[in-house]
Amino acid sequence: MSEYKKETDEMAVLRSVVREKLMDAEIPGFWAEFSPEEAELAGAFEETALSEADAVASGIDLLYSETSDAKE
Repeated sequence: MSEYKKETDEMAVLRSVVREKLMDAEIPGFWAEFSPEEAELAGAFEETALSEADAVASGIDLLYSETSDAKE
């Protein structure tokens, strides 16, 4: 068996395991445990935070603080 085929088979098994664990996790009271690799594959560590540039561009709280300072 080639190394590529072995790796592909291992990923298929890992995806299947993660799918089963996600279904089990929907059962109330069931405690599903995920390895770090399984959790990452399930999307548990997806980065969704704003970039620094996006946060500065939003500046909505800066606008509020400038108006509240002006009233004092």
